[in-house]
Amino acid sequence: MAAKKTESAVGKVRIKAGVLPDVREFKRPDFTKKAADIEKAEAERVLTQGDAQAAKEIEAVAEADKEQLDAEAVTKEPRWYVAHTYSGYENKVYEGLQKTIENRHLEDQIFDVRIPMQDVVEVKNGARKVVPKKMFPGYVLVKMVMNDDTWYVVRNTRGVTGFVGPGSKPVPLSEAEMKPLGIRTSNVSVDFGVGDTIAVVAGVWKDTLGVVQKIDYNKQTATINVELFGRETPVEISFAEVRRSN
Repeated sequence: MAAKKTESAVGKVRIKAGVLPDVREFKRPDFTKKAADIEKAEAERVLTQGDAQAAKEIEAVAEADKEQLDAEAVTKEPRWYVAHTYSGYENKVYEGLQKTIENRHLEDQIFDVRIPMQDVVEVKNGARKVVPKKMFPGYVLVKMVMNDDTWYVVRNTRGVTGFVGPGSKPVPLSEAEMKPLGIRTSNVSVDFGVGDTIAVVAGVWKDTLGVVQKIDYNKQTATINVELFGRETPVEISFAEVRRSN
């Protein structure tokens, strides 16, 4: 009699289709969500959990927007300054600044960007090899005229955390500090700028007139376009070989 009751009880067990008894039912992913919903959810996750690097960059930009350049830091002549970057961002900062200079036509205000390098001898598997390495990881040198515009551009370049110096008063490098880097620090003053017409008074292109396209104070050259084989070609002319055309 007991056996029949047990069989009857078992016979009344209702099993859900597709689910085995005593096996945990897992919720299947909802593949009906739109891509926009997924992106929104991911963005909220990042904001909640936080990406340390992104958070630092956002914070740095916010702080930069609050500050203003100290009036005593403004210069009329280009000087070398040190911009601090996130570790490993030196090349990205270099490339970013080069593009910004070109896009915003700041060649007459930001003249040069460098990552000081040095040759280091490495011995691997018994073989000596000379490889270039950064002298100062986390730093990029910028030769620039310091004003509100250039200060803002450099500070807001992705990867830059600020200039070396107290707060909003960047300190240019002295000649003594520049000597070990092999970079010339003497400032050269010329009476022409980008867009001016100059006359070549010596050298291969003597008696040529050209409009200044670029000025390189470090190399002490001006780039002008000259006609060569029926087409305009940019050439570099030494400051000593040109005069402003009246």
